[in-house]
Amino acid sequence: MPLTANDVDRFVAARPRLEAIAYRLLGSAGEAEDVVQETFLRWQDADVDRIEVPEAWLTKVVTNLCLNQLTSARARRETYVGQWLPEPLLGGDPLLGPADTAEQRESVSYAVLALMERLTPNERAVYVLREAFGYSHREIAQILDLTEAASQQTLHRAKKHVADGKARVEIDQAAARRIVEEFLEAANSGRTEPLVRLLTADAVSIADGGGKVPARVKAFEGATAVARFMRGLFKPSTAKRALIGGEAEIYAWTANGDPAVVAVVDGRVIGVMCLEVTAEGIAAFRNQANPDKLERATALWATVDHGEPLITAF
Repeated sequence: MPLTANDVDRFVAARPRLEAIAYRLLGSAGEAEDVVQETFLRWQDADVDRIEVPEAWLTKVVTNLCLNQLTSARARRETYVGQWLPEPLLGGDPLLGPADTAEQRESVSYAVLALMERLTPNERAVYVLREAFGYSHREIAQILDLTEAASQQTLHRAKKHVADGKARVEIDQAAARRIVEEFLEAANSGRTEPLVRLLTADAVSIADGGGKVPARVKAFEGATAVARFMRGLFKPSTAKRALIGGEAEIYAWTANGDPAVVAVVDGRVIGVMCLEVTAEGIAAFRNQANPDKLERATALWATVDHGEPLITAF
C-alpha cells in the first residue's frame, strides 16, 4: 500500500534523529544519509498501519543497517591508506544532532568518534543509543535483539574502551576561538617552546589524507615532536602553496563540538584540525585532509558567516 502523506510526514519528522544516530555509528555523513534513505525505502515497503511504534521500528532498522555497514567498513579500513579518521562536521551542521546534555556532546566529539573505532559494532550501537539518545536498556535490547543484562554489560565494556584517562574540558564557542588563536600564535612564532607549553607531555598528532594528499602514516607523539611538526606545518613555502593551489585562509571554528582550525583555499575547505583539550593542555590534534571527507564541510562553509581569517598560511 502506498504511503499516505501522514506516513511520509512521520518519517520526515524522524529523519534528523535517524541521521544523527547513523552519523555517530558510521563516522561518515554520506554513509549516514545513504543508510537513512535505505530506511525510508523499507518504510515504504512496510505495512505501516501494523507498526505500533514507528519511532522504535525506524530506529531498529537504521541501527541494524549501520551494524551491517560497520562490519564491511572494518574490512575496507584494513586496506585504507594511512590513518583513518571520521568525517568532521563543522559547528552548525544539523547532522550533529542533540547537544543538550554532556553525554550527547561527548558522544559526537571528534575524539570520541575516533576512539569508538576500538569498539565492536554492537558496543558502538549500545553506546550511541544509550549515551547520545537516552534509550533505556529495555529499548536497546529490543532494537539489537539482546537481553537487558547484555545491553548493560555491553555499555560497560564500551565506556571502558572509550575512556582513555583524559577528561575533556567543556568548551563554548568563544573559548574555542581563544584556544585556536593562542595555538596559531604559538605555531607562527617560529619557536617550539610556546607550542610545547600548550600541550600535554603525551600529546599526539594524527592526520588522515586518505592517499589523496600527503599525510604521515605514523602519528607524531610527545609534546616536543608535535610542536616541531606544527611549527613546520604553518611555515610558508612555495612547495606548500603549489600543493594546495594557493595561500590558505586559516579560521577558528568548532567541529564536532571541539575547537578546530579550518583551512580554506578559494572557498574550498582543505583541512579541519580538531583539538582535544584537557585540563592539562591540548592532548591531541586530529587532522582531516582527505578531500572526500571535506565536501560537506565545504558546502556548509559557503552558507555561514565565518568572518575574516585569523591568518593566511602556507
